[in-house]
Amino acid sequence: MNPIYNLAIRLMGLGINAGACRNDKLKKLADGEKSALSYLRSNIRPGESYVWIHAASLGEFEQGRPLIERIRREHPEKKILLTFFSPSGYEVRKNFPQVDLVSYLPFDLKNRVKEFLDIVNPCMAIFVKYEFWGNYLSELKRRSISTYIISAIFRPSQIFFKPWGGMFRKMLQCYTHIYVQDERSKQLLAGIGIDKVTVAGDTRFDRVTDIMASCKKIPEIEKFIEKDKLTLVAGSTWQPDEAHIIPYFNSHPEMKLIIAPHEVDETRVSEITSQLKRPYVRMSKTTPEEAAKADCIIIDCFGILSSAYTYGDIAYIGGGFGVGIHNLNEAAVYGIPVIFGPNHKKFKEASDLISNGGGTSFSDNTEFNNIMDRFINDEKALKTAGKAAGDYIKSNIGASDIIFNNLFGA
Repeated sequence: MNPIYNLAIRLMGLGINAGACRNDKLKKLADGEKSALSYLRSNIRPGESYVWIHAASLGEFEQGRPLIERIRREHPEKKILLTFFSPSGYEVRKNFPQVDLVSYLPFDLKNRVKEFLDIVNPCMAIFVKYEFWGNYLSELKRRSISTYIISAIFRPSQIFFKPWGGMFRKMLQCYTHIYVQDERSKQLLAGIGIDKVTVAGDTRFDRVTDIMASCKKIPEIEKFIEKDKLTLVAGSTWQPDEAHIIPYFNSHPEMKLIIAPHEVDETRVSEITSQLKRPYVRMSKTTPEEAAKADCIIIDCFGILSSAYTYGDIAYIGGGFGVGIHNLNEAAVYGIPVIFGPNHKKFKEASDLISNGGGTSFSDNTEFNNIMDRFINDEKALKTAGKAAGDYIKSNIGASDIIFNNLFGA
């Protein structure tokens, strides 16, 4: 890569190391990156070759997971290395049993890239959705290692399609093949001369379908729900989301609320409980008998939100008043309508769900209240929207099959 790019990567590394002194997440990233090569050198024997799969963070990992599990199931003889850039992915999945090794990705500096590839000796490299590291891509191409990106999605606003984006267009030329989510992405790439592209769809649809098939029973919530009261499941919420949800809940005794904040530290939980004017329990501190007497359950632990959606009549997905909404498909797969805030333009599934009637976006309290009033008072509207959401998921299953069959044979 050119000197400007390499300087930018070095400055990024310096910034992370400087910030590590006062930020725990940056410290984990800095420490993990520094120890990655020695960890790999100690755990990979000379001559071994790995399928290398890289996910920036936890969300990208979930997109890649169906493919990882398919490789492990149908090709158990292949060794798999999973790498992360972000601690939010690595710390949660560092013991993921379906791969052989999990590591941080060394920074994209030429010497570290070459050492990483010398140690790992990958037979192929698979990047998930959004990862464009110039030195890794150019070195993989130089070594003739098949390199893929899956579940990618492209928009005209991205730097690849700008007059000054030549360096980044060269990165795209390093991929052996690109698997995109939609036809629009394929057309954009064709416009800049990238034609080794397949519209495979989004592997997240396969993932949420797998999750639904193995969802957990939650005794506390089974006792909590009532047939004559609508249940709203609000997942991955932030304060701006709760500013709409909680006042409506407080003034509508005909509904119940399950709320799972994106962060579950004591400060965030206290922010929620201080606003509630109806009986509530915390998932980590309740029993089924106590939950039956409550009107609200706060999910203050990890690992059960995806299963909790099965108990809901409506889902609210947080993040739409910040950088972007969280996982809509995780709720829609259960055949319930999804509601979310206005910052959803970068999310294809949001636009699709709005178009087919399974999803609804809002910008202020009045709009949110009108949406909730309609679903509470019109059972037909509720069922129609829920069916549309479920049908949308069903119609998009199969991306993992396309990619796996292309890479490894049917």
